[in-house]
Parts: sequence; C-alpha cells; structure tokens
Amino acid sequence: MGFKNCIWIILLLGSMNLKGQQLPQFSQYMFNDFIINPAIAGVHNYYQISTNHRFQWVGMADPPITNSISFYGPHSTMNMGFGGSIYTDITGPTSRTGFSGSYGYNIGLFNDVRLSMGLSFNVLQYRVDGTQLNPKDPSDQFIQGVVSTTYVPDAGAGLYLYGNTFYAGVSVIQLLNNKLQIFDEKTGLSRLKSHVFITGGYRYEIDPDWIIEPSAIIKLAHPRQYKIEVTAKLEWMQMVWLGIGYRMHESANIIAGYNYSDKFYFGYSYDIGITELRNYNTGSHEIMIGYKFNAIK
Repeated sequence: MGFKNCIWIILLLGSMNLKGQQLPQFSQYMFNDFIINPAIAGVHNYYQISTNHRFQWVGMADPPITNSISFYGPHSTMNMGFGGSIYTDITGPTSRTGFSGSYGYNIGLFNDVRLSMGLSFNVLQYRVDGTQLNPKDPSDQFIQGVVSTTYVPDAGAGLYLYGNTFYAGVSVIQLLNNKLQIFDEKTGLSRLKSHVFITGGYRYEIDPDWIIEPSAIIKLAHPRQYKIEVTAKLEWMQMVWLGIGYRMHESANIIAGYNYSDKFYFGYSYDIGITELRNYNTGSHEIMIGYKFNAIK
C-alpha cells in the first residue's frame, strides 16, 4: 500500500471518533451542548466556563485525545447571548483544532417556553506531522519530516426550544462543506461534511430532592450515516448525579458528577466498548470541569 493511501487512512481515523463523524464526541454531551449548538448562548441567566477532556481507547498506541473549553452567557439586558469555544482532537500524527464564536437570540413563545436561534463562525486547523511517520515506500520519503497545516473557514446554525422541565434542539455544524488540502494535494478528507445534531431531554421531579433526566442525541452525517446516544441521569438535591448511557453499536457508559454551591461542577464518565475493539483497550475516560459566574440577568 502506497504511503499516500496510508495518509488517507490516518486522516480518516484521526478526524473521527465514530463512523461517519468528523467531529469530536463527548459522553457528557448534556453538559457540553454549546459546542454543537450555538443557540445555547444566552439561554442561561449566567455566564459559565466549562472544559471537557476525553481520553479514548486507553491502552492503544496513539489513541484519540480530545480537549475543549467553552465560555458563554447572556447579554445583561437584551434577549441575546454570546460565546466562544476551542477544541483540539489529536490522534497520532494528525490533529484538528477548531475555534468558534457564537451568537444567539431568544424569544418567548408561551408560558415558560422560549426559542433560541444561533449562528457560529468557525476556523478549523488540520495538521499532519510527517516527522512522526515512517514510510516504507522510498518514493514517499519526501513527506517524512514535513509538517502540513491547512486552515478552513466554516459556520454553523442551530435552534433550541426550552422550558423549565424540557429542552429540544437541532443544529448543523460544518455548514459550508469546504474542501481540505493536505501536502498540497487532495489527499485524506476531500470535503468537510455537514453534521446535524438533534438533542432532547426532560427533567422529571420525583420529589423535592430527586430528579431523573433522560436525554438523547442523534448525530446525522451524509450519506445516511447516523449515531444515537441515550442517557438517564439521577440527580439528588441538584448537587450529585449518577447516570448510565448507551452509544449505538459502540459503547455503554457510566457518568457521575458533583455540583458545589451551584458554582463549580465536576463530571466523570467511563465508556466500556461493546465491539471487538474492546479487546485492545481498557475503555475511554472523560473529565468535565466547569464554573458558573453570578447570575447577571
């Protein structure tokens, strides 16, 4: 197999954590929805900063590592919000970094139900470090030692319907379908695919101390590729939570978290593979850390 074909395989694997996806995934998606839906900006009455760190397929050589940080919140007097996020996704010699700025505007519909509409403008950086490659084909030696970096502009849009006990959202990321060029040739991913995310959740109060929250996310990508994740979370005193989840044809997971003084919050998830790949790794770990600023609205 030629080295350029190897690059294609590396880029394909390095740019997706699940089949059909070119974007990072998180098991604690219910706490990380701003990254996939710009309409979340301005939904809450406070600013918050949150980070997610995912270590996938621990035990394998050069497994995917994903880090993200987000900062977003509302305008103090108007029905709008702003925010930004950065994420990096690294797999061996390949990496992807995304920078985004988002704007959301929300309106009241009826009773406590509101609709938020959002736009994001993004810059994606794709990088292949040839110094980490060891080609067997002598004709491809020129790539060894070369670091190729390409930048691509992009955009996203989303809608988010929410009330006191429920939420439902739909968003499109990588809206512009721009092309990628690696090593000045059309190798690897030739075009970014638009991804559609459909999310939903409901908070059911068992009694004043206990709340159960089922949630789901559907990920769609062209052509006819999709993933479904479902999670059920049990929360005590709005302070401690435990949950279980399932990612279709890929893994089951457990989540746990703690909310301190409604300011700091911490979360952890552990994914257990259900495919043959589980024989070659010890699972995936994800850590979430966040901070809520004082309510400003």
